[in-house]
Amino acid sequence: MKSILTGLVAAPYTPFRPNGELDLTVIPRQAALLVHNGVKGAFICGTTGEGYSLTLEERKEIARAWRAAAPPSLKVVVHVGHLTLSVSCALASHAQEIGADAIATIAPNFFKPAGAAELVAWCRAVASAAPRLPFYYYHMPAMTGVTIPVNEFLQKTDGHIPNLVGVKFTHEDLMDYGLASQVANGRYDMLFGRDEILIAGLSLGAVGAVGSTYNFAAPLFLRLMKAFASGDLPTARREQARARDFIRIVHHHGGLAAGKTVMKLIGVDCGPVRLPLRQLTAETENSLRHDLEHVGFFEYCCKLP
Repeated sequence: MKSILTGLVAAPYTPFRPNGELDLTVIPRQAALLVHNGVKGAFICGTTGEGYSLTLEERKEIARAWRAAAPPSLKVVVHVGHLTLSVSCALASHAQEIGADAIATIAPNFFKPAGAAELVAWCRAVASAAPRLPFYYYHMPAMTGVTIPVNEFLQKTDGHIPNLVGVKFTHEDLMDYGLASQVANGRYDMLFGRDEILIAGLSLGAVGAVGSTYNFAAPLFLRLMKAFASGDLPTARREQARARDFIRIVHHHGGLAAGKTVMKLIGVDCGPVRLPLRQLTAETENSLRHDLEHVGFFEYCCKLP
C-alpha cells in the first residue's frame, strides 16, 4: 500500500462553542481555508485537535464532518489514538466506513509499551481494524513519553503491518529521522512534524509535513519548500526564521490556546479550548495580536477564500 501524503498537512483545531460543545458548522470554513492556501491534507483529532479531550462519539462526528467538507484534493487523515485499544480500533473502523483517506495512532501513553515489540503489536491491532486504509504511526515523545526509536519500530514492524505506510515524526531527534528514512530502502513515508525546524526535515528528504501552524501560515511554509527545492537556501532559511519568530510568540502566549486565537484573528473562530488547557484572557489576546503584528505575521498568514 502506497503513501498518499505530500506537501503541507494541517492539524486542524477542533471548533467548540462558548459552552464547550462541538461546533461542526465551522469545519467547512476550515477546510475551505486550507484548500485556498495550498494545504494538501487535514490530520484531524490529533494533539492540536484536542483528540484526547473528546468523547468517542464526538470524534466520530468530527470525522464525518471533515469527510463531508473536504474536497478530493484535501486528504483527511483521522487520528484514532486512544488509551483503550478496543476504542482505538472502533475509531479506525469508523474512519474506514466513512471513507477517510488514512488513519494514524499515537503510542499508548499511560501504560506504555516496554519496547518496539509491544508498540508493533498495538499498532498492528489498530491498523488491522481498517485494513483498506493507509496507516501512520504518530511519534511524539514530548507528549507520550514513549521514546522507542522510530527506526527500531520500523525495522521490527517491516512486513508485519500490511497497510503501514509511514510515520508522523514529531520529534527533534534528526538522527533517528534519518535512520528511519532508510529502513526498507526508504519504503516508509516520513512526515515531518516540527514546523519550527521544517528546513531540517527537508534536508533529510522529507516531502510531506504535518503541523498546526499550517492552519494559518501555509503561504510562508510553501515559499520555504519552494525555495529549498530550487536550491535557494538563503530564501529558505529566511522564511524558516520568520516562522520561528511567530511560532515563538504563539508558544509564549499559550501554545495551543494561542493558536486557536490566531484562527479567530484570521477570521475562522474555532472557539475556546477544553480543560485542562487554559483559555487566553482579553489582555493576552491583545498582546498576542500586537506581537504578531510586530513580526509582520498578518502580511503572510492564510487568507480566507
